[in-house]
Amino acid sequence: MIIIVKQGAQPTQVQDLIESIHVQGLKTTVVVGTEKTIIGVIGDTRRLDDNQLLGNPIVQVVKHISEPFKRANRQFHPDDTVIDCGGAKIGGGHFAMVAGPCSVESREQITEVARAVKAAGATMLRGGAFKPRTSPYDFQGLKADGLELLLEAKRETGLPIVTEIMNINHLPLFEEVDVIQVGARSMQNFEMLKELGRTDKPILIKRGLANTIKELLMAAEYVMSGGNDNVILCERGIRTFETATRNTLDLSAVSVLHEMTHLPVIVDPSHATGVARYVKPMAAAAAACGADGLIIEVHNNPARALCDGAQSLTPEQFRDTAELVAAVRATVAGRL
Repeated sequence: MIIIVKQGAQPTQVQDLIESIHVQGLKTTVVVGTEKTIIGVIGDTRRLDDNQLLGNPIVQVVKHISEPFKRANRQFHPDDTVIDCGGAKIGGGHFAMVAGPCSVESREQITEVARAVKAAGATMLRGGAFKPRTSPYDFQGLKADGLELLLEAKRETGLPIVTEIMNINHLPLFEEVDVIQVGARSMQNFEMLKELGRTDKPILIKRGLANTIKELLMAAEYVMSGGNDNVILCERGIRTFETATRNTLDLSAVSVLHEMTHLPVIVDPSHATGVARYVKPMAAAAAACGADGLIIEVHNNPARALCDGAQSLTPEQFRDTAELVAAVRATVAGRL
């Protein structure tokens, strides 16, 4: 349920209304927008009488939300959410360029890539320390040592870092990480999502390769229901019958999600295509359709990468991609 408060309502009147809702054992989320104030009510709203609420002189409208996701719902929060990721903002017109290697391999590798992507316009550095791999024999990442190398690159370049968590027991290691990524394979690890909801860090949730948009939003809801509203959604391709690419990039998800939720939406063209030469055009397409950012894999020597070299751009290719994305965004903005 959402309650739209009339303009001019006094703060004390709004607080009295909120307290009367809490007495019924319900939770509230208050969003003060540019044009109106909305009180989101979470729980068994059958305890509240619509007519009684409408009898309150400060209540303008009472609406019931049928979708199971509440806090992530745009009806709860009409304005786009802007998330501060260690100084780099995303959402509400702030575009994020997240770039870096699939996995951290050495101090020299991650430092060289970090310098290069920053020079090319990246606003955040990505890199895997804990790596989920289909084969148990593949490189699994440097783990805690990889995290420390990422933090060294952060200290040198000033770039906020984004890296994936695979086990909630590792959470204490992520204290200095700016954005915690929940990978596609972990999107429905509900116990992990609950624990991340108790943190105050931005959480980047990647859509599972066989999950619907609604299921992605419910994953976000798990985090937000714990009190952490700093959630970023990522479209990274879904599994279809097509075999020419690693996955099928669902760019329509960007428009659908922007209609359904206030949360920022970014696109991962690297995992979506699995082929480096397709990353640039898909990145441009993502920018054109209104994505709030991109997360792109960049390696200083893709041919020798220990993980996902085939989909990784060189620093030079990333610079060209970043320039094209900037041009596309400028063109689209000029036509709006």
